[in-house]
Amino acid sequence: MLSNSMAAAALTTSYVIALVVHLNPNLPLHPARLMPIVATVGLFYFVHLTAIFYILLVTRQLVREVFSPAWISVDVLTRLGAVAAAAGAVLMWRNLTAFALVLDDVTASALDRSALVLAASAVLFVLLAMLRAQAPHAPALWAPLFVVVAIGSVAAPLAIRGRGMPPVLEARPIDTVFAAARTEPSPRVTVIAIDAASLDLITRATAEGRLPNFGRILDAGAVRHLATLRPTSAEAVWAAVATGKLPQKNGVRSAGIYEISGGGGDLQLLPDYCFAHGLQRFGFLVERPHSSATYRTRTLWSIVSTNGYSVGVVGWPLTQPAPAVRGYLVSDSYHRVALTASGIDDPSAIYPLELQLDALAAMEAATSDAAPVVTASVVAGGTPDARQEAPARVDRINDRIAQAMAHARPAQVTLTRYQSLDTIGHYFLRYAVPSEFGDVTEEERRRLGAVLERQYAVLDEAIGRAMAGLGPEDLLIVVSGYGMEPLGFGKRLIERVIGDPDINGTHEAAPDGFLLAYGATVARGRQQDRASVVDVTPTILYFLGLPIGRDMDGYARTDLFQRSFTDERPITFIPTYDR
Repeated sequence: MLSNSMAAAALTTSYVIALVVHLNPNLPLHPARLMPIVATVGLFYFVHLTAIFYILLVTRQLVREVFSPAWISVDVLTRLGAVAAAAGAVLMWRNLTAFALVLDDVTASALDRSALVLAASAVLFVLLAMLRAQAPHAPALWAPLFVVVAIGSVAAPLAIRGRGMPPVLEARPIDTVFAAARTEPSPRVTVIAIDAASLDLITRATAEGRLPNFGRILDAGAVRHLATLRPTSAEAVWAAVATGKLPQKNGVRSAGIYEISGGGGDLQLLPDYCFAHGLQRFGFLVERPHSSATYRTRTLWSIVSTNGYSVGVVGWPLTQPAPAVRGYLVSDSYHRVALTASGIDDPSAIYPLELQLDALAAMEAATSDAAPVVTASVVAGGTPDARQEAPARVDRINDRIAQAMAHARPAQVTLTRYQSLDTIGHYFLRYAVPSEFGDVTEEERRRLGAVLERQYAVLDEAIGRAMAGLGPEDLLIVVSGYGMEPLGFGKRLIERVIGDPDINGTHEAAPDGFLLAYGATVARGRQQDRASVVDVTPTILYFLGLPIGRDMDGYARTDLFQRSFTDERPITFIPTYDR
């Protein structure tokens, strides 16, 4: 049975590799480039699938009948081949649906046709099994037919995918010389960006009298759910927010670039629904972070800078090396590199360099602050739980730096990102919403139920400061690019066996984020229609009186504003900001 399990696993692994190369169309179909993938991705899936197929065969033997197949049994392999091809077709279609906003039209079409090929192959395997059952004593006929169908089911998707599309050497947009600063009074825009916040949790807390500043926005501001991207990584989502464009245009498709261990090329996108991130967990792939050079289009801070507005950005991903802006920019990597030798010698995580001392002072003040840690989450020995304290410390650093920068160099447009809710939510969501899990004890709820909301309260204080500083014509936007939801029961079991047993929150299924707008010009109320993460930048440009790029995928959400404001400010357009 082991040899048959290995043969079926090899076939199924071929389908997964075909999916991987489909999702990475720039990867050439050349033996020198494919062999490292086979040796890493292929080995990972081959081992696990062999075990799965072996368990299936043993289960059949225990439940139905005792059978002793040949070393290579056409009867067994046709049945397992049908299962493998059907699973491969479903996997391709599920990835096609999940990554609809990430894949270009050519790749999506090829993936769709390849899924049809695998579905047809599954039917052929079933027919072959039925015909063999009618004439079992003709191995010279059935074995070659099985080999032809199996090879064809692998070769056809690869042929449809093609040899690969080499990356086009595009002219990356370069910021033009800054125009003269605007001298006339103009409204200010403050953006507070939050990773993995839940509008449901916020609404429930405000209804019970907590998170008062969130409550003020819910009562007197505009509220929209935001459709997000999949794969739901902070890097890809905030890149879409900052550019108003989907990944096909902005160049950021996932959390990073996945280097094949030992060399052999890079992957930009991993398949979903098949535990592909285990490849990184077990060391088969190494994630290399994106840099600001990954952007293939201009960002909000670049656009407003060249149109005369001063801008301040703190904690945003993909901002190292820090680009030149009319104002200041502190990368999300600043807290990691500022005190290292490389960070001191090459302070590329901040612009302009003369603000380095102010940022360092703010960072040191934040790290010396007493951490807002729930007492019950302190581990043995009095040490705060690192799962809470480490991300909370990053937010304290970014918050202090944002305050220091705003004092040293006030800007008309400011964007500050807070990332702690993502990491804390992965570990403490179950205690904040125990009814969604069902296995949280009263003692756990009492000790740890306030951990996640304590971090929401820290963000609520930041929102309160922003509201206090608003002028009569200013706009405050609080945006969560994606949400957080309970990890499914099956995946929790898998994490307990081979992963991190404490993880209980996830955003793999792209839960909605939200947008809250507050200001004198904002129309109060909540609408059921969802906006999108790519609508944020066009909406800000509209509010500032700047034209929207026609090549942007998002729309200006004029429904956020009062009729008296929109009547006096028609939407204007420009072909693109990338020239």
